Amino acid sequence: MKSESQLRPFATSGPAADAFQAFFDMVDAPAALCDLSLTILTANAAFEVLTGRKNVVGVPLGEALGSDGITRPDEERPVDLDVVLKSGQHVTLTVSRRGETIAVVARRLSPMLDSLAAAGRALIEQARVESQLLEIGRNVAGSTGEEELVATVARGVKGLFPGRTFVVRIVDPRTCALTSLYAEGRLRDGQRDVFHLRRSMVEKTHLETGHLPSDKVVVTTQELPLVFTGSVRGIAAPLVASGQLVGAINVEYPPGLTADVLADERVLIQLANQVAVAVRNAKLIDELTFVRKYLEELIENGNALIVVTNREGKVVVFNRALTQLTGWTKADVLGRDFYELVAPKMKLNMLRVFTDALVGQSQSAFETALVTHDGREARVTLASSAVVSQAGDIEGVIAIGQDLSRMRDLEKRVVQAEKLASLGQLAASVVHEINNPMTAVATYADALLSRASTSLTADPNDVSKYRKIVENTDRVLRFTRDLVSYARPAQDTPEEVDVNQTVDRAIGFCEHVLQKHGVTLDRQFGEVPRFMAVRQNLVQVFINLITNACHATPSGGRITVSTLVQDSQVLVEIRDTGAGMPADVQSRVFEPFFTTKPDGKGTGLGLSIVQGIVENHGGRIGVESTPGKGSVFSIVLPMVRAGS
Repeated sequence: MKSESQLRPFATSGPAADAFQAFFDMVDAPAALCDLSLTILTANAAFEVLTGRKNVVGVPLGEALGSDGITRPDEERPVDLDVVLKSGQHVTLTVSRRGETIAVVARRLSPMLDSLAAAGRALIEQARVESQLLEIGRNVAGSTGEEELVATVARGVKGLFPGRTFVVRIVDPRTCALTSLYAEGRLRDGQRDVFHLRRSMVEKTHLETGHLPSDKVVVTTQELPLVFTGSVRGIAAPLVASGQLVGAINVEYPPGLTADVLADERVLIQLANQVAVAVRNAKLIDELTFVRKYLEELIENGNALIVVTNREGKVVVFNRALTQLTGWTKADVLGRDFYELVAPKMKLNMLRVFTDALVGQSQSAFETALVTHDGREARVTLASSAVVSQAGDIEGVIAIGQDLSRMRDLEKRVVQAEKLASLGQLAASVVHEINNPMTAVATYADALLSRASTSLTADPNDVSKYRKIVENTDRVLRFTRDLVSYARPAQDTPEEVDVNQTVDRAIGFCEHVLQKHGVTLDRQFGEVPRFMAVRQNLVQVFINLITNACHATPSGGRITVSTLVQDSQVLVEIRDTGAGMPADVQSRVFEPFFTTKPDGKGTGLGLSIVQGIVENHGGRIGVESTPGKGSVFSIVLPMVRAGS
């Protein structure tokens, strides 16, 4: 029961009745507010127990108490009235007036009425707790994730245990690592990740302790260590689901707060049992959500072509690989009949495959053609199987496959390479047949030139003609030797090379291209020491780049090839005055099969091969280009010396 000093300020405060309702509920003594006619405006539960009536609002005070000896006090001071209730019990009423409101507080109850009042309060408190637990149970059951669940539990704990500090912690049941935390109060250092549980609580919740890590969970029969600063006592309940620890709730009491700890502990166990089930369900939902998202990402971003249709053949899954291959967006395809995307000549075969899948007959691999957004046909290979529901019913068809377009292109390139290899062998034989007569021509021409040069009667015009014959036969012989050397398969064995001589050899192979396009080539060679490289591969690189520069440069244009040493590396630049390239072409210029040349004029493999050769040497290749101002290809090679 509250002291008289606690009750009198309340009795003389005098605002409207509804402002006192919360205070009435906290006061142990029976209390009521009346108007000037002593009609009850509001009363607390203890007052209703005192009168024996469930609802006393609107009832005259004397009638409610069964006593006629109650008078209205003046406004100056409170009045104590001794009255006899209709039950025959004696009670003292403190009656105070403030304005038009009269407060009534009953004191000196008989032991019987005091017990009845306490029992009534206990019943009311029990009903409140059960109502709150029921509400918390509904709310946590509706939580769809761990964060939402923890927030819901925190609100519930705050309502069940007002004035206390508390912490709600959720852990991974496999490792006991903390996954979520909500605290009302300041946690002590080192108490955030450690759980102290009483043995009795562990037994009541059927927690299996054999697998719990001793550095995170401590089970004790002693008083629990406090987790909050400023607390004087505390209780804790583990959250246990299927014998596993999924978290804990700690509630602690500040100094001066009186509470029934045993009753609080019983309530906390009820709450923990409800929350533990909800935590387990929330974790299952989170895991299922993660697995589902993971599978969706796997399907969406996988390198394979993946399409799923329902039983009616409507597309329900169309992954990114298919979008990139066909050009169709998801918005274009989802809900559309998949057979509309199949090339007309392949529709019957595709219909047969999907019909077989709907009756459980899988197809390991079959080729078909899909119609792309721009009207082309993309060759693909697919493997089909049925999509089966949990109940075992076939709900649709899934097909997984690969793009055959590049494979078919590579097959064509291989055939072309084999043809070129055969042609190279034939060229080597032809060159051998050319060398023999050309050697004779060169020998006789050199003899004629020597004789004419020493003869005093020789015609100068004849001497000039003999010299041209010698020069051109030497040129033919040098070209045939280089051609045979270039056609011979490279051994990929590094040797010391002179980069300037290597570039010169490549230029010699490109002279006919330069003449055909009317392009002038300038050499700007610096002093570059010999270094280790695969000579024939570098020749192939320079031939490709010079040839491309010729094709990009109009007649009358100029190509400049420069070599120098920069930062202990060899830098070779091939600069042209051609049309240049826009940014989107520059970004793709080294991609395999990418070409800006008309069909049949280029394979799109040259620069990708060049990049591979340069990178195999440990170097790098780059391009800078401005539309209308030409392009510069830069090759940087490490200057590896013999024996290093």
